[in-house]
Amino acid sequence: MITSAQMRAARALLGIDQKTLAQMAGLSLPTIQRMELSRGHVRGVVDSLVKVVAALDAAGVELIGERAASSGGGRGVRLKAEEEA
Repeated sequence: MITSAQMRAARALLGIDQKTLAQMAGLSLPTIQRMELSRGHVRGVVDSLVKVVAALDAAGVELIGERAASSGGGRGVRLKAEEEA
């Protein structure tokens, strides 16, 4: 659904800290901290993940899934897929 790197990048794009994201999503700061410490896809209660995605969306951040096309017309940044050795 969302990776910890996407969460950190989204916060950076918005110029907000973890506490602000927690307030925007209606979650506790420790919940956001745990989510961002996940390796790869964020682990957590589905309801909490949905709240974070909704809060980022409302703030203007489009989260793009792997191999998915962007539906928005704004500028953005995307990580390249890791090359296999």
